[in-house]
Amino acid sequence: MIKLDITKVAPLVSTADIQALAPRVAEAQQALEAGTCPGNDFLGWMHLPSSITPEFIDEIKATADVLRKECDAVVVAGIGGSYLGAKAVIEALSNSFQWLVNDGSNPTILFAGNNIGEDYLFELTAYLRNKRFGVINISKSGTTTETALAFRLLKKQCEEQRGKDEARKVIVAITDAKRGAARTCADKEGYKSFIIPDNVGGRFSVLTPVGLLPIAVAGFDIAQLVKGAQDMEKTAAQPLEENPAAQYAATRYALYTAGKKIEILANYQPKLHFIAEWWKQLYGESEGKDGKGIFPASVDLTTDLHSMGQWIQEGERSIFETVISVENSEHNLLFPSDEENLDGLNFLAGKRVDEVNKMAELGTQLAHVDGGVPNIRIAIDRLDAYHLGQLIYFFERACGIHCQLLGVNAFNQPGVEAYKKNMFALLGKPGYEKETEAIKARLG
Repeated sequence: MIKLDITKVAPLVSTADIQALAPRVAEAQQALEAGTCPGNDFLGWMHLPSSITPEFIDEIKATADVLRKECDAVVVAGIGGSYLGAKAVIEALSNSFQWLVNDGSNPTILFAGNNIGEDYLFELTAYLRNKRFGVINISKSGTTTETALAFRLLKKQCEEQRGKDEARKVIVAITDAKRGAARTCADKEGYKSFIIPDNVGGRFSVLTPVGLLPIAVAGFDIAQLVKGAQDMEKTAAQPLEENPAAQYAATRYALYTAGKKIEILANYQPKLHFIAEWWKQLYGESEGKDGKGIFPASVDLTTDLHSMGQWIQEGERSIFETVISVENSEHNLLFPSDEENLDGLNFLAGKRVDEVNKMAELGTQLAHVDGGVPNIRIAIDRLDAYHLGQLIYFFERACGIHCQLLGVNAFNQPGVEAYKKNMFALLGKPGYEKETEAIKARLG
């Protein structure tokens, strides 16, 4: 089970300060359980892990097997929570050099629909030319600009290269049960489809088909991913004293009220980079409202110690740091000896590289604490599907609790619409005539 160390947030926040929040944390947990909190139409993630049946996992695997058999590459089209969770898990579990060592047993997983980069899309379609590829189109509405554009291009190319009948077998829709352009298209074309539950928002959707299908296509054990989340779901229902998710939420809130407005999520395992990207969306989109919320940032260490280390050590003291630590690596590599020892590192000869990394982690933590940066440590045993499942649900549950403590609706994102309205007005979308006139006048 995840181990949480919050002892190094003292003296700014004491154990007593955190324990004093127990009644409020209990109220937050109860509001989430009873569905009395703001945004209660989107609480389906709360008991999602325990609702997943072996039969449902088998259905996901069966569809994944078709794509794995019929495709050399599979493009996941989605944006925000519709791709970040899957990408985070796939990147964490994959060989770091998968592009070079892919033996053909698993399709190459690509991502599109998360930007409007013309060069990116051109180069993607060029790469896919003459390849057997499939598409997983993830969109509740089917009208999100980035994803709809990518899917238009990919659908057309897949049909041209494989023929409509073959394309129909390798295009899968993950969308609304009844409504929207993506649902209409899936029904019309006869695509295999899975439903995005109405009561699960995108950033909480990793354990729905949104995340599970791409992860299964990549060849990873989604049953173990779900099992890890199920076990954490049980733990996260406990009172504060026995609940690491609640302790993390309470500690963050205590630090926030003490003036720490920025959280830096750090890791010492390069494969966790996209876990941090997923975490940033989960927390940024959930709690950044009403002029409130901790700003989520991230660093990959030790790499970023050579770029951001100075700021973290001696910059404005508005930050705290949360470290995800992986206690056991998957491989064993010893630091070599060198006869000339020009770099002076023979004192490390014979040590595991991971031991050197762990001492870098500990030394950095102590330095940052000495520099006035409160520090939280989240430790997982190893980087596998089971422990990632735990970590995902841990962060989701803590996010829900923390937003209750802040007094914000964790499950809406009204600010996200502002850029869309301006973009549509600038592009002259039908129905936006007044907005187009107003924005042109504003720009002169």
